[in-house]
Amino acid sequence: MVSLIVVLVILALGVIALALVIGLGAPREEEVLQARLAEFAARDVPVTLEDIELSIPFTQRVIVPLLRQIAAFITRFTPQSIIEDTRRRLELAGNPTRLGAAEFFVLRLLVGLFLFGLLQVLLLRAPPPQRWVLSLAMGGLGFYLPMLWLNQQIARRKREILKTLPDALDLLVICVEAGLGFDAAMQKVAERWNHNELGRAFARVLHEIALGRSRKDALRDMAARVDLPEMTTFVAAIIQAEQLGVSIAKVLHIQADQMRLRRRQRAEELARQAPIKMLFPLVFLIFPAMFVVLLGPALLIVLKQFGGGFLP
Repeated sequence: MVSLIVVLVILALGVIALALVIGLGAPREEEVLQARLAEFAARDVPVTLEDIELSIPFTQRVIVPLLRQIAAFITRFTPQSIIEDTRRRLELAGNPTRLGAAEFFVLRLLVGLFLFGLLQVLLLRAPPPQRWVLSLAMGGLGFYLPMLWLNQQIARRKREILKTLPDALDLLVICVEAGLGFDAAMQKVAERWNHNELGRAFARVLHEIALGRSRKDALRDMAARVDLPEMTTFVAAIIQAEQLGVSIAKVLHIQADQMRLRRRQRAEELARQAPIKMLFPLVFLIFPAMFVVLLGPALLIVLKQFGGGFLP
């Protein structure tokens, strides 16, 4: 009876985790909203509130609200520092899960409990000490895996922004020198790279400015969300130029030159690291295969001639 309950709990957690994974791969909320508005405008017959609710994906309609209720209960007993650290990491990653910090923490707990229960069932006939130790280790691994994935998303986002930033600064220079203001130039960058993390960051800055925030505060928050020295330097230069009355076009031109120089230096650094990174595959994978191919026939001939009967 106990094992049956454990299996049912595992299946429930597995269904929730699978639904969340499918939901995380769905389009962003603003894209879904635009699609729903376009569908509503294309209809001739007015839709009811029930039809609108049913058009929302199942994960957003059922799973995510359930997860939020669970998160509201669990976060009462969770240290606030853990929630703040999770929120900070989600911002650095661009919030790819579209979940809050509390919901993401509950997702980590669900994955850990799912792997813990799964191993309990798989090792049901194993000795209890061994079963509990392995289950606890697997549960801890499941609790850490979403955070490992989030760290990979943070690194990917930083690489993407770092790769796009020099070209974006060149476009800003061209737009400002052509007579556009800095906000209009950022709008051009956001439109040019609307599917890029840097374009989304600029679009968020413009949205915050439109809501009434000052440009200085919006840019500083963008630099904090990106957490790159190059972005921090760029934002500091723009704020300083605005405060001192220096030409924005001149500052942008200098920043663009520096970004291109740093990109070339990073490429040269990676090129110098390539021989060291290739050393281990060469020694442990390629050289043994070459030795077998080149020296194998000669070794067989030597063993046949001097082996004294080892080979026919």
